[in-house]
Amino acid sequence: MDEPQVFLYESHGLEDTARLARALAELAVPGTVWALDGDLGAGKTAFSQAAARALGVTDTVNSPTFTIIKEYEGTEFPFYHMDVYRLSSEEAGELGLDEYFYGGGLTVVEWASLIGEWMPEDHLAVYIENKGPDDRLFRLTPRGLPYTDWCRRLKENGLLI
Repeated sequence: MDEPQVFLYESHGLEDTARLARALAELAVPGTVWALDGDLGAGKTAFSQAAARALGVTDTVNSPTFTIIKEYEGTEFPFYHMDVYRLSSEEAGELGLDEYFYGGGLTVVEWASLIGEWMPEDHLAVYIENKGPDDRLFRLTPRGLPYTDWCRRLKENGLLI
């Protein structure tokens, strides 16, 4: 199997980060899964918050570090926000994650690489690298046809490199 293509996005502040989150959220459909990883403090939660706002979530979205999973109602479909940093692979297997991954909303998993074996085969992997006080480099690796099409379309539109 060929290695998936990696697409890049440079952010120079929260508005840039929100711009990418909004563009991806506009493409989301029920059953969409994003796997977020990256440096501590790189902006995974800020990215998730912007995606939630783009879906019409009006509640305050904060890191689900200690609750693991938070559910929010969007205008079109739900937003599921997970932080699996403190979760073992065994515990992940007991949570019924498939109900979220193959359910009716957008699922965003922070620290997804820690539960890689439980992630669905098709998802959008997003790695956020901290490049300075306000600068971030996003590496988007689509896994599966819909996500590959999204990234190619966003590259054609000039958003991704």
